[in-house]
Amino acid sequence: MQPGRQRLPAPWSGPGGPRPTAPLLALLLLLAPVVAPAGSGGPDDPGQPQDAGVLRRLLQQAARAALHFFNFRAGSPSVLRVLAEVQEGRAWINPKEGCKVDVVFSTERYNPESLLQEGEGRLGKCSARVFFKNQKPRPAINVTCTRLIEKKKRQQEDYLLYKQMKQLKNPLETVSIPDNHGHIDPSLRPIWDLAFLGSSYVMWEITTQVSHYYLAQLTSVRQWVRKT
Repeated sequence: MQPGRQRLPAPWSGPGGPRPTAPLLALLLLLAPVVAPAGSGGPDDPGQPQDAGVLRRLLQQAARAALHFFNFRAGSPSVLRVLAEVQEGRAWINPKEGCKVDVVFSTERYNPESLLQEGEGRLGKCSARVFFKNQKPRPAINVTCTRLIEKKKRQQEDYLLYKQMKQLKNPLETVSIPDNHGHIDPSLRPIWDLAFLGSSYVMWEITTQVSHYYLAQLTSVRQWVRKT
């Protein structure tokens, strides 16, 4: 199956109305046969996948879903993480209820350049329990990560992003981020970071046991300038 694009509503809205930037996200849907029919497990762990390929795909799927959940709950572009490597895990498949996965994986900061400038390590570790309810979206997730950024530093980085947004002299109306050559103009990077954060919620909410999502491109951006 060829990858297809699916438009989703912009995530930046709330009781106070739209945020200054409300992108419409173009998500790249990649469908893969993540789960094979459940077979008989070993005598000690019935329902545990015996095929190494099936288990590997399940662990990858669970780690991606857990990171979507972690990123949107963190609520800050400064703490965004991406998957580095799945280290270990186990999975149990119940044909009637779904699939439970325990997984440990390493992560990398979404914007590693800033960490390298600060001389900090790039990798952290997360452990998660993910429950996929058969083919239903929005998996139940409990995730814990190490090497969290201090609150003061996070606030400083968020304020820097805010200042970069303020430097955009004219409101954006139509723009593709990245462009068709994969390039993101440095002045548009804050908008992309905000979209990456907002899309984390959307992607967690629609992820299932057999489908995963990536943010591919912003195809439309609308910005409001608020008078203060």
